[in-house]
Amino acid sequence: MTTTNAESTGSVDEASGRTPSPLDQKILEHFPGLVVRKDLTTELKQNAVVPTYVLEYLLGQHCATDDPTLIAEGLETVRRILAKHYVHRNQAELVKSTIKERGTHKVIDKLTVELNDKGGFYEVEFTNLGLKKVPIAVDFIKRYPKLLVGGIWAITDVEYELPADPKASPWQISSVKPIQVAGVNHDEFLAARAQFSTDEWMDVLMQSVGFNPEHFSRRAKLLTLIRLIPYCERNYNLLELGPKGTGKSHIFAEFSPHGMLISGSEVTAPKLFVSNANGKIGLVGYWDCICFDEFAGKDKKVDKTLVDIMKNYMANRTFSRGIEQLTAEASMVFMGNTQKSVAYMLKHSHFYEPLPDKYIDSAFLDRIHAFNPGWEVAPVRHELFCTGYGFVVDYIAEVLKHLRTEDYTGLYKQHFEISSEVSTRDQTGFEKTFSGLMKILHPNGKATPEEIAELLEFAMECRRRVREQILRIDDTFRTNDFVYRSLNGGTTVTVLTPEEKQFPAFAGPRPEPATDDDSPAAPGVPESAPPAGAPTTPEAKQQHLVVPENAKGWSYRRLFGDYLVGAQKIVIKDPYIRAFHQIRNLVEFLRMVNEITPLGDEVRVHLITSSDPETLEKQKDNLTQVAESFSGTATPFSWEIEASPNFHARSITTDTGWKISLDRGLDIFQWFEYSQLSAAATLQEARLVKGCELSSFKSTI
Repeated sequence: MTTTNAESTGSVDEASGRTPSPLDQKILEHFPGLVVRKDLTTELKQNAVVPTYVLEYLLGQHCATDDPTLIAEGLETVRRILAKHYVHRNQAELVKSTIKERGTHKVIDKLTVELNDKGGFYEVEFTNLGLKKVPIAVDFIKRYPKLLVGGIWAITDVEYELPADPKASPWQISSVKPIQVAGVNHDEFLAARAQFSTDEWMDVLMQSVGFNPEHFSRRAKLLTLIRLIPYCERNYNLLELGPKGTGKSHIFAEFSPHGMLISGSEVTAPKLFVSNANGKIGLVGYWDCICFDEFAGKDKKVDKTLVDIMKNYMANRTFSRGIEQLTAEASMVFMGNTQKSVAYMLKHSHFYEPLPDKYIDSAFLDRIHAFNPGWEVAPVRHELFCTGYGFVVDYIAEVLKHLRTEDYTGLYKQHFEISSEVSTRDQTGFEKTFSGLMKILHPNGKATPEEIAELLEFAMECRRRVREQILRIDDTFRTNDFVYRSLNGGTTVTVLTPEEKQFPAFAGPRPEPATDDDSPAAPGVPESAPPAGAPTTPEAKQQHLVVPENAKGWSYRRLFGDYLVGAQKIVIKDPYIRAFHQIRNLVEFLRMVNEITPLGDEVRVHLITSSDPETLEKQKDNLTQVAESFSGTATPFSWEIEASPNFHARSITTDTGWKISLDRGLDIFQWFEYSQLSAAATLQEARLVKGCELSSFKSTI
């Protein structure tokens, strides 16, 4: 691999138009040949549907430098390798023809192997090339057992020769080279790590997983890096729930050849643990980390037997094959999306609400070592991605795999003690999280008392979140404080989660029951009663209002606010929410509803609009973006397109019985300069209005 030198280190990288930062230069100096510029991965990824670690394996061989000339040459080499050997599905027949005509050819593809029971030999399937039932020597299976469970990406020599037996396959495999680094010298890694401060090292790791650390707070970095613990800590169980688009599954899909990402709905006991039919060991026997993506969802079918097997495995590392007890070291990660705001879940339900019912089991959830609050993670956007240098992901993946043999759970005890009564599972949970974070940030096991306290407190917080939410679903669990004390000075710290501090009124173990449109009202409460905690305002009156042309001082809150108080569902009918300024008006309406919604409650807003063929796709994109951005807030938003040509009337209706007819819909403001320094951009009252009329009266949806 190419290494850097003093002359190239300070050069301007012409390929990206940027000068390597001091941190980039330091990475290149201490980890020569083991780092790559992360935007090169993004550039190549646009044209090749392969895991990041496959691309960075190639980039690490040819572009591990900051010399712009060598980078350009290496990038061209990688492109040629991919063009010549990577198999695109739509070019599979061309590649087969090349193999036939040449007799042999190297291909980059994912291989999966199955045993032919009747023939007693193994057969391989090429994911992109489309070849199936190609015989493969048993030696390859013994060397690379992951071929049997999920498959591996590899550089494979495929040969073609017509056999004498017409039933035999003409395709043969002469060599298989898994795409992975040759090995890691751990002592050299530790020596190089020692050259970085803790802050620098956190930034190195953030860049290595593809993010620009400048856009992340220290806590946000911890929330991201905790996702690496399953790779370096044996039998670690992590749960993360949050809004869509926060990159929850990115690390588990792209980061390591030792991890497997599977859909939560595809999980079966034979696939995960063991098949009683043939005794074949499942995924836990071969992978360091198994991530269940899209784990949340009430509509998912769940086998209760599987839940019971998982409970035993997550607690004891064991599972059964007949009368035989087997053990495995695979960590479990559960990723899912939430739809409700944090305040709403605390006030009315619990954080586990999005999970399938069979997983809302206190015994299963108590096996979770840490609950990562995905709602604190910023949605992934372009500027968050890294353009600097980070480790070739396969290298850092091997480092983390080596660290699985270490145990740092007790390193905090030389400085701190747990001074509150906690359960064994609580202590195991936060100690394993602490151990994992120490391995990631301080792999030599050495850190200052302040750094140890930071990681211990974060680990206890993540376990406390598990415990506090279990208390909401199972009253047989006891309330425990999470308190640690310094052995040097006796300072005592009580650990609370951020949401407990932010919403103390809702943080108790028993939430208020949520009201729903389809559920009957509580005894003695009229069905039309507004939700508890709704603000008291002067009673809204039926009226007809004329808003004069060119007037100022009008806003959605002044026009509609009194009629929307206490509502749980609002329906907007407006055929003209199409142009950008009309959708911006919609966003301002949603913001107003959000502002008048009591803390911990939720008001669903549904839009019915129409479209025209010229702008339909852009309109759909914009409305989808609005819906995604308001997901997880107190104002979840949905929309539909009404195709009827007779759709003209505009109105706002609520589930409290109010209907507001609008002759202009939400489009009541005249054009104004949308500048950040303009009052009109922020205050609707500062805008000139169009003349309009509205009528408010009692009705039903």
